[in-house]
Amino acid sequence: MDWFTDIVTAVFRAPIDPGIRFALIYIAPTIALAFIIWLARGRPAPFLSWLVPKAVYTHKSNWVDIKLFLANHILGAVGFFGAVVFIPFVAFKVVVTLAAFSGDGYALPPVTLGRTALLTLIIVVVNDFSKYWTHRICHEWQSLWPFHAVHHSADVLTPVTVARVHPVEVLIRNIMASVIVGIVQGLALYALVGQANLVTIGGANVFYVAFNALGSNFRHSHIWVSYGRVLEHFLISPAQHQIHHSAAKKHFNKNYGSIFALWDWMFDTLYIPESYEDLTYGVADRQGNLKDQPHPTLRAAMVLPFVESWQALKERFGTKPEAPADPAPSQHPAE
Repeated sequence: MDWFTDIVTAVFRAPIDPGIRFALIYIAPTIALAFIIWLARGRPAPFLSWLVPKAVYTHKSNWVDIKLFLANHILGAVGFFGAVVFIPFVAFKVVVTLAAFSGDGYALPPVTLGRTALLTLIIVVVNDFSKYWTHRICHEWQSLWPFHAVHHSADVLTPVTVARVHPVEVLIRNIMASVIVGIVQGLALYALVGQANLVTIGGANVFYVAFNALGSNFRHSHIWVSYGRVLEHFLISPAQHQIHHSAAKKHFNKNYGSIFALWDWMFDTLYIPESYEDLTYGVADRQGNLKDQPHPTLRAAMVLPFVESWQALKERFGTKPEAPADPAPSQHPAE
């Protein structure tokens, strides 16, 4: 019965879990910021109907978002994802290896608040770099795109859409983070601070707490928030992430970053809007023609990606059909 207790506990703890972006501790400041935006925009409609439009929050797509969140949360509660999170193991191996090369004279660096804060920031930056490349390969590799397409098939965006993710993508993300973040964390522990202590609030990295509290929920929403052309070279705004979800051809394969726009700027995938853009969400073909919803149910969202990924693998390593019946998805360039 322990697994059942873990599931129930995880589900009921979700509203106050600082590790979940749309937990109540982040929704409250999001509503406060939204109220300020609503006032600044001249009260375009009654506040509640503007903030939570019925057409968005009762949409079938939003119900699939909620079901995927619960499914992944349950899988996490029973340890499904834990087996591929080995950051501490990689970090430990790096420290031990470097210490062996250093000889008997090596001593762990002292733990201070400043060093701990710097380590916390380093982990955020490196983790964001890892997320950029995980996100990008999920778009660019034909065998992985079907799993990430679950996220992009959302017809509407709400804060819960951040959890509209196939479990296979979560596994890939965890593996990439374990290798990249684990190596850098090991280097930082060796050279900077002797213990893997981070500055946290409620067990969550303090930088992520600040990021989530300062409007990250607008990224998956109908509310356009731009940081301006200068700042959007450094930080991904809600508007930039909404553009990433757009089905328009000019927006294909842009703005992969999670927090920092630096990676997109550095690797030529940055798109900065000049002004407000009216967006349509979903997956489209290479010409930007919107496709029918491929994941109308939880079952389709869970099962169909395996079928499509297997087909992509067969086409790549087997005999390719002379004329594919369906053009490749928009966010999915040829390999």
